[in-house]
Amino acid sequence: MKLDLTTITAFITVARAGGFREGARLSGGSASRLSDQIRRLESQIGVRLFNRSTRSVSLTEAGEGLLKRLSPALDEMELALDVVNSYRDRPAGTLKLNVPTAAARLVLPHILPAFLATYPDIRVEVIAEESFVDVLAEGCDAGIRYDESLELDMIAVPIGQRTQRFATAASPEYLEKHGVPEHPRDLLEHACLRGKFASGAMHSWEFERGDEYLEINPTGPLLVRLGGGTDLVVDAACAGTGIVFLFEDWLQPYFDSGKLVPLLTDWWLTFPGPKLYYPGRRLVPTPLRTFIDFIKAHPAPPAPISR
Repeated sequence: MKLDLTTITAFITVARAGGFREGARLSGGSASRLSDQIRRLESQIGVRLFNRSTRSVSLTEAGEGLLKRLSPALDEMELALDVVNSYRDRPAGTLKLNVPTAAARLVLPHILPAFLATYPDIRVEVIAEESFVDVLAEGCDAGIRYDESLELDMIAVPIGQRTQRFATAASPEYLEKHGVPEHPRDLLEHACLRGKFASGAMHSWEFERGDEYLEINPTGPLLVRLGGGTDLVVDAACAGTGIVFLFEDWLQPYFDSGKLVPLLTDWWLTFPGPKLYYPGRRLVPTPLRTFIDFIKAHPAPPAPISR
C-alpha cells in the first residue's frame, strides 16, 4: 500500500496535537483540510484511526499502533532533511521548547532576544506549562526543567542562573498589621498565599539555615494553580492579603520598588538552576544544536542577593 508523506504527516500532527484545531494551529494549516486528509487515509486503509465526538478527538487502538510505528520513521526523515542545514551560511529551522512558566518569565527573556538576533533564520516556539510532559510525544525538540523533574535518558545542559533561591515576602501594610515572622514556624500563624501543581500536589514551603532544614505547609485565604495563577499570588501579596513564597528573581522587582519586603532571608533555600534537556538517542536538529552552543557560550550573570 502506497501512502503519501503529506497524509502521514497530517495523521501524526493530529495525533500528537490531540485534535484537528490544535493540529491546524501547530502546523499552520486548516482543521478542515486535516480532517479531509484523515478521512481519506481511513478510507484508503479501511480502518478508523480516530474516535470523534463534538467535544474530543482520540486515537483508536489501531491509530495508537500506527502512531507508534510511524513516529520514529518520520522523526528520522526530518532529521535527515535537517542535515542540509549544515551546508547553509546561517542555521535555519524551528526550535520548539516546552518550559515551565518560571523559565518563560525568568530565564528565556535573558537569552532569546540575543539568540534570535544572532540567528534570524531560526524560529523559536515556546510552550509554557506546568505539566511534566514527554517532550518528544508533544512534538518538542527540548524542554527546560529542574533536576527533580528531569526525564530519564536525557542530556541536560545548564541554562540561566546556575543557582536560585526561594524567597518569602509580604507587603509593608501586611507586616504593620500582623507583625513580622521571626522563624519559618511562625508562618503557621499567618495568612499565606499558596500554590499547587497541575497534578493537584501542593507546593511545600522549604527553608534551610546551615544544617537545619524545614518544610512548612501553612494555610491562607488564596490558593492558585502554579503557572497561570502565580502573578495573582504576587498581586495579592502586594495588596496586603498575605505572605508569598516564590522564586527570588520573580520577586526582586517588588523588593526594589518597596511593594514587598523580604522575610526570613537567613532561611531562604538555595537550589540548582534549571537545565535544558533533550533526548541523547537521536541526532540533534540544527536549531537545537545552535541553541545549545549559544547558551554554553553565553552563561548567565550571577543571581541577585536580596539581603
